Amino acid sequence: MNRRLLLAAGCLALLGLTSGCLGFGTGPVGEERLDGDPAEPYAWETDRTVHVTVQENTQFRAVMEVDRSTIDLFRRDGFGGSNPLSIQAVRYRYPNGTIITGSELRERGGEVRETRDETVVELPPDAAESGGRLAFTSSGTPKRFTLPVYVEGSYEVVLPEDREIDFPVFGQVSPGDYDTFRDDRGRVRIVWAEPVTAETVSVQYYLQRDLYIFAGILGVILVVGAGGLLYRRRQIERLQKQRMEMGLDVEVDDDDDPPGLG
Repeated sequence: MNRRLLLAAGCLALLGLTSGCLGFGTGPVGEERLDGDPAEPYAWETDRTVHVTVQENTQFRAVMEVDRSTIDLFRRDGFGGSNPLSIQAVRYRYPNGTIITGSELRERGGEVRETRDETVVELPPDAAESGGRLAFTSSGTPKRFTLPVYVEGSYEVVLPEDREIDFPVFGQVSPGDYDTFRDDRGRVRIVWAEPVTAETVSVQYYLQRDLYIFAGILGVILVVGAGGLLYRRRQIERLQKQRMEMGLDVEVDDDDDPPGLG
């Protein structure tokens, strides 16, 4: 029976490896994904090389300058490899202000496709190296935004409303040497004005209520701990009193546990 299970597991692993090698699950991204609408308009007018807006639902909208014909979008998997970044609502804006959808990008000779390791965006011949901007929507994880540095330059990450980064442990930003501001909606903006040289931009943030929950849990732990210490002290005092009443000249140290408490 164990041999059968091992054989089945080996077959599944082999199937997974060979399917990746043969390219199953890869290919051009569908037009429905490419042409979907972003949750809000993209920040085309940003003065940063890369501008990211993190949404309430953990998705994010990214706008970046592209000065080459192809850009590879991926996430690192933690094992030295990478996975394709799933993108949707793809748009490209030419330097003259003309904006095209993902399917129009394809009609003009460009392409958006997924491989085993990355999502490849090829710009149309008339857009390559023109200094336009690529925009897309992708997904993230709750209370943490992480993205590889695809292009060199300045970066800006805008957090959802009511999110903060100031409290240690709960809030962390990497790399350092950044500035923070608030926009007219009260959202925290994290800006790296100088070109980012790190491999990844990462922001861990929290809701203000998270601190209240943490404080409440810590308070309960302290109350329970204090109650336990008080109970132990009373047990020791009761034992000392009993020994005195019995005429026993025996001291009980605070560090000694009464019988039944060890």
